[in-house]
Amino acid sequence: MPWDEGARPSAPAGEPGRHPEQAQHLVDIHDGLRSELEQVRDVLDQVRRGHVTVGAARSVINTMTMRQNNWTLGAYCESYCRIVTGHHTLEDRSVFPHLRHRQPDLAPVLDRLAEEHVVIHEVLDEFDKALVRLVAEDGTGRAGEEVLEGVQRSLDLLTDTLLSHLAYEERELIGPLGRHGLG
Repeated sequence: MPWDEGARPSAPAGEPGRHPEQAQHLVDIHDGLRSELEQVRDVLDQVRRGHVTVGAARSVINTMTMRQNNWTLGAYCESYCRIVTGHHTLEDRSVFPHLRHRQPDLAPVLDRLAEEHVVIHEVLDEFDKALVRLVAEDGTGRAGEEVLEGVQRSLDLLTDTLLSHLAYEERELIGPLGRHGLG
């Protein structure tokens, strides 16, 4: 992990809120990100086992709900990275300042979440580069094992960091979002 999970601050306890639907909205968005990540993991596994070529994997990924215009296996951040970045930008520019104003003692958690956003974007960039190398090497429909290993390592790191971050964010922000809403 690129961070120490034990060093994460915790949100102060508080009363349940009157905006549970807004707290649930965060979980729903995160569930979509988790689902798409699992689909990408499955497609890469199929490529590694030789069940599909990189080209076929690109076609499968093109049908995913997160797909936007030109998203392919070799340009992963054209969409998924944009979605994650957009989600984090919304949080950093809107949700976090609102919560910071409404509940100042939440600042350490919000600061940590913002720091993790930066790390996740670096991990996404590295994953995208690994996918570009994979597609560049795959002129014949088969990729070399070394390149596939690099993609797998990048995907594993993305999975670990993103799932850890989403769980932490939900654990710490569900209560404050229920109390204060999204703004």
